[in-house]
Amino acid sequence: MRTLLNVVWLVFSGFWMALGYAVAGVICCALIVTIPFGVACFRIARYALWPFGYRVTDRYDAGLASGIANVIWVIVAGIWLALGHIAAGIAFCVTVIGIPFGIAHFKLVPVSLLPLGREIVPA
Repeated sequence: MRTLLNVVWLVFSGFWMALGYAVAGVICCALIVTIPFGVACFRIARYALWPFGYRVTDRYDAGLASGIANVIWVIVAGIWLALGHIAAGIAFCVTVIGIPFGIAHFKLVPVSLLPLGREIVPA
């Protein structure tokens, strides 16, 4: 069932979301200072491509630098990405068939809002 949901997700929104996060990751890695954000974008892109069967957990070994970087991320991009995922989640939840995909968008909100200090693991 997860594979079927992932394939349908890939067709309807996963490919474009993953592509957007990957492009943002390339841009962040091109600017030397923002390489941690680029790595986080690539991690989110992989999760956005194939979300069913994975979950986001906190990394307890992340330090103060991750917290400070997350504050910068929220101000620059995080709030807008989270609002986009919330809007897409609500739009998908309007139909009965779209509810699992809306829930997948809601699962992407925490990691898009605060990506550093998070880890994506199999469910």
